[in-house]
Amino acid sequence: MIPIKMKPRFLSVSLVVFLLLVAAVSRIVNAELHLWNFAPVAALGLFSGAVLKDKRYAYLLPLGAQLLADLYFQLFTDIPGFYGVSQLFVYAGMALVAAFGTTMGRPTVAKVSGYALAGSGIFFLVSNLGAYFTGMWGWGVSGLVKTFVMAVPFYQGTLIGDLVFAALFFGVYALVQQSRETRVATA
Repeated sequence: MIPIKMKPRFLSVSLVVFLLLVAAVSRIVNAELHLWNFAPVAALGLFSGAVLKDKRYAYLLPLGAQLLADLYFQLFTDIPGFYGVSQLFVYAGMALVAAFGTTMGRPTVAKVSGYALAGSGIFFLVSNLGAYFTGMWGWGVSGLVKTFVMAVPFYQGTLIGDLVFAALFFGVYALVQQSRETRVATA
């Protein structure tokens, strides 16, 4: 078998497109299965922020995956893909998680776990502030408390999804890096 050589730029763009589609499709499938917020989107933002050299892609991946899934929901399901001002906070939360990922440095198991937990917290706080600003649960301290209390069941899915998918993304990345180093050492 003759190895096919591809330009690094093509491989990078292909990887970005692949990850974007995997995250969007996973979000759609999980929503259809009623596994609310068990999605790889924030974990992808964390991963891309930590690993990708071109930081534009770090933001493009989670926001693009979120947008693709929202378009699908809006056009093909009864789930509203676009639902108002609070959605801007969801996108802002995703962008903040990607920005947070850029501070990780060299990924380790402890760092990835800690960053995934903190990234889930960041997303939870920002996205639910958006829900609070819609006034759905009332205003003032009682409305703010009720907004966050009502969001706890969704946070469980977010937290578990971020931990699982961060472990998957960073674990596969570590295996690929290890394989690449082994090939270079034996060549």
